[in-house]
Formats: sequence, structure tokens, C-alpha cells
Amino acid sequence: MKNLLNSKVFFAMLIIGAVLFCSTIAIIFIVRPSVTPPSLTPASADLIIIPAVTSTPRSLPATLTPFPPTALPTYTPGPGQIAVGVYVQPTTGGAGLRIHTEPALSANFFSAFDSEVFLVTNGPHQADGYTWWYLTASYDATRAGWAVQDFLVVISSSP
Repeated sequence: MKNLLNSKVFFAMLIIGAVLFCSTIAIIFIVRPSVTPPSLTPASADLIIIPAVTSTPRSLPATLTPFPPTALPTYTPGPGQIAVGVYVQPTTGGAGLRIHTEPALSANFFSAFDSEVFLVTNGPHQADGYTWWYLTASYDATRAGWAVQDFLVVISSSP
């Protein structure tokens, strides 16, 4: 089989390509319609000024004199007493403390380890013969719930 791309075929392709290119350019310039530039007239601009919305001044109510603040009685728990704002730790001897969703033995629960530290944020609440406190773990907001006071020990909140 002979070589399909010899010098004669190559020059024929070049000549045919040049003829097609030149004829395409000639057709474009001959067939192209003459374009007359449009007459441009400046457009008129209308400016409409819209007044801004204003508010009607209202009269302010008479100034009320507040009552002087009364000091609320503060309860400071004694050493070792559980109260709101105190840090506690479960003491179950390694068995794990059940932290309930409600202050009831029948409520759903999760287990807390003896090494965990909780902040008492609510309570006390009496139910099922126990005193319940609402505990919140400062490191994980999902670890919060009610626990029985009998299995909690107060720890020092100072470093």
C-alpha cells in the first residue's frame, strides 16, 4: 500500500484549502448587506423627586418612677450542702449515676461516671421519695438532667 500522504496529495490539499478560504471571504464581502448607521438622537431624561416618608412625632408616656430595688434574700449554702450554683460529682463507687430527663425513676436516663463534674442549675424537687437536682455538664450541654441527691457530693468550685 502506498503512502497516502505524499507530496502531491499535500500540495493539492493546500491549494483546495486556499481556494475555499478565499472564496468564503469573497462571498462574505459580496453578499454582506450594507449597513447604514442609525441616526442617533439624544434621549430626554426626566427626573422625578419623591418626597421621603416622615414620621409623625408621638408624645412619650409620662416617666414612671421605679420603685427602689429591694434586696432579695440570698442563700449561701453551707460547706458540703447542695444548692443551685454548686458543683457536684457523682459518688456511686464506680457503678455510674443515672441522670434522668425528668425527676422520676421511670424517666429516660443516661449514665454519668464518678469522675464527671456537674453544675447544679435547678432544684430541689421531691419525687418518688427522693430529692432531685438538675445537673448540667459545662463541657457538653447534652449531658444534663435530674439526679438523686443521695448519690452526689459537693466539690470545691475554686481552682
